Amino acid sequence: MAYARLADGRPVERVRLRRGGIEADILTFGAVIQDLRVGGRSVVLGFDTFEPYIDQSPYFGAIAGRCANRIANGRFTLEGREYHLPLNEAGRHHLHGGTAGFSERLWTLEEADAHSVLLSLESADGDQGYPGTVQATCRYTLLDDTSLRIELEGRTDAPTLFNPAAHSYFNLDGTGDVLAHRLRIDAHEFLPVDGDLIPTGEIRPVSGTSFDFREPRVIGEQSGHEPLDHNFCLSREAVVQPRKVAWLEAGDGSLALDLATTAPGLQVYDGAKVNVPLAGHDGRGYGPNAGLCLEPQFWPDAINHEGFAGCVLRPGETSRQVTDYIFTSRT
Repeated sequence: MAYARLADGRPVERVRLRRGGIEADILTFGAVIQDLRVGGRSVVLGFDTFEPYIDQSPYFGAIAGRCANRIANGRFTLEGREYHLPLNEAGRHHLHGGTAGFSERLWTLEEADAHSVLLSLESADGDQGYPGTVQATCRYTLLDDTSLRIELEGRTDAPTLFNPAAHSYFNLDGTGDVLAHRLRIDAHEFLPVDGDLIPTGEIRPVSGTSFDFREPRVIGEQSGHEPLDHNFCLSREAVVQPRKVAWLEAGDGSLALDLATTAPGLQVYDGAKVNVPLAGHDGRGYGPNAGLCLEPQFWPDAINHEGFAGCVLRPGETSRQVTDYIFTSRT
């Protein structure tokens, strides 16, 4: 029986994964992580029912794509041809794949068992203005009783951009905001942005800036400088095996999260603009800074900046991103 249905009658499925002390609910709509619980505690923002994901969710738990993050003015040139994408952010820029990106699509449930689920999606040539037909897959796997792995893959029949990203908002202690959480990011450089959050083109060292998280810092300290919605530069290209790049600890120290990924960038968003009028998991309200996004991906607007870690995908290639969320309880 379907978990829910879209307005056109198509069924939305929900798959529950369990392994020891970790449990994940996955929706076929948007490949959403609806809930993720560690030791019974919900650690991501989301809704207990499906309907709010249609018009109230700021990408809670979704896979953003075909190209996550921002593309300036919705324009890019690939192999001599200029492409124009929907301007779905303030009418000026392209965000997270457009008005009907991967996060708004119904994925196909390919296989599932107690510990893993595989979803697939076909994005046709011209979808949201992108060239080439892309075959995408997303696999969620509980590796053990503390870890969730996300594997994102894509293939194309023509040169295109492919940069999907997992967009969960984490809150490890269930309080109203994450400002007391501590964060470490193993990055020596970040990308400054303009007033529209578009990278300026500079690759700046974090040293001497408010974006230096190489040693653990309380997130609320950052809010005294400038909002946190920036790409941290992990490498100039994707790597083969996941390596630990970030660490997040609950304000009360009861739970910690290590993030390991193959991606060359990590977009970190402090949730300052979150303002959801509906109650979420466990009846919690979601206001500003209710959760922290840690989004492994290629660098934003890379196609328009020389020297950025880019996401061009060509026929015969397979794009693969692997990310592990590893939890450690101290209670």
